Amino acid sequence: MIVLQIEHKVPNFEGWKKAFESDPIDRKKSGVKNYRIFRPTGDANYVIIEMEFSSLNEAEAALESLRKLWQQVEGKVMFNPQTRILEVIESIEIK
Repeated sequence: MIVLQIEHKVPNFEGWKKAFESDPIDRKKSGVKNYRIFRPTGDANYVIIEMEFSSLNEAEAALESLRKLWQQVEGKVMFNPQTRILEVIESIEIK
């Protein structure tokens, strides 16, 4: 499993969430299997997103689509995105 992790400041979480939910890169078509959104407990205007993919190629293509999108919205919807692509080595659910 491959994870694309993105984090950045947002001027307004509700406005950012509305833009995210509009799904401008078509996550399903881009190969996203699932995603999670996090916010630090002390900063309501910072988000961390993790999107899971089956392959590295899908994650890289989605990141390229996002970079193109960010050129249009940076400073309006979000600021200074930081990204990394991670490979899940182990995932265990504790019951």
